[in-house]
Amino acid sequence: MTHQVVAAELTWTGARFERSRQVVVDETGRIAALGALGLSPTVRLEHCALLPGMVNAHSHAFQRGLRGRGESFPTGAGSFWSWREAMYELAAELSVESVRELSRQAFSEMRRAGITTVGEFHYLHHRQGHDFAFDRAVIEAAAEADIRLVLLQAYYRTGGIGKPLAPRQLHFETPDLSSYFDQLEHLGERLDPGRASLGVVAHSLRAANPEEVQLLYHEACRRKLPFHLHVEEQRQEIADSLAAYGAGPLALLNRSLAISGTVTAVHCTHSRPEDLAPYLAAGGRICLCPTTEANLGDGIPDLPAMAPWRHQLCLGTDSNARISMLEEMRWLEYGQRLARERRGVLLDEAGEVARPLWASATVNGAGSLAVAAGALESGCWADFLAVDLEAPSLAGATEDSLAGALALGCSEEVVLATAVGGRWQWHRGEPR
Repeated sequence: MTHQVVAAELTWTGARFERSRQVVVDETGRIAALGALGLSPTVRLEHCALLPGMVNAHSHAFQRGLRGRGESFPTGAGSFWSWREAMYELAAELSVESVRELSRQAFSEMRRAGITTVGEFHYLHHRQGHDFAFDRAVIEAAAEADIRLVLLQAYYRTGGIGKPLAPRQLHFETPDLSSYFDQLEHLGERLDPGRASLGVVAHSLRAANPEEVQLLYHEACRRKLPFHLHVEEQRQEIADSLAAYGAGPLALLNRSLAISGTVTAVHCTHSRPEDLAPYLAAGGRICLCPTTEANLGDGIPDLPAMAPWRHQLCLGTDSNARISMLEEMRWLEYGQRLARERRGVLLDEAGEVARPLWASATVNGAGSLAVAAGALESGCWADFLAVDLEAPSLAGATEDSLAGALALGCSEEVVLATAVGGRWQWHRGEPR
């Protein structure tokens, strides 16, 4: 890695696009300085805008293999639960080689879509027995795709509240907390700290009981690792929790955990405002996955109840039925407009939509994953997105309207290049 001075026509500050800014990248792949520095550029991004690379806070890479499958309904309308049967069928078919290839395919597609960091919520562990062979395959795939990986290693012990794992769930099994943390230690030894890190995960309160969730979270805090879990994606999940514990999953988390900014609840599709408010006020984060939530027919979350804590909201591609953070941004807002019959649901203090949307796709996701990325700031990793200002879908956009045009009107055709730790990939055309 050599020293770089990156200069683009426009550079995103987090609030606006500005001209005549340069970004200096040091030999470790981090941003060393930025501003109107007057240096000789080593990387000229002519007719380009420079932004932080996008951060995908929630992915299941192997589910890329489901694209187009499970989309016929011969007996009538399907649901999350019928989709889950198709997912189980896919999991049973996979080998180490096919998991590696599906993951590499998904991660490479993310890079081409402007994503430079992925939080891989990984629960497909074993080909046979307790070999954890699929863990290694995912790590290798991320290295091949050259994407920054946060391996969110999932604990998965039960097949439902108080139920043993079904035979088709044995590929996911972590028998106990001791074996889970042994594997976490083993994985930590295999990761390049400049490109990858770990997070602790309880798959859900269907797959771990409240005592296990509490122990996992406490250990994540002790190790200074992020903690993620699926929460209230389905109404049945809430009904089962109420029957077993007398409270829904999010209410249980509020009651049993000292919530902080290290915990991210994924989905919260059916969470109540009275549970969301104390969770978010304590610093908890939420990852929303609008495209997958639409594909699975999950429902539409109560974004207005979350919006006062918009800095704690991030985005994920989840099942990877479509890999586009631009689309996730767009449907985070558009789904709410359809449901609530109003325009402008996720707004900042100035009434802007674009800034909160871009934050959810960059810096907020980095906070959820505890990665120094998602912003063009000194000390952050030099993870960049270069946007082609000559792309047809940006015709007529000005520096004032560009952020909104990208978030609400563009596809991946605008992604010219990305960098991870200062290492560039050109996705359209040649370096310029």
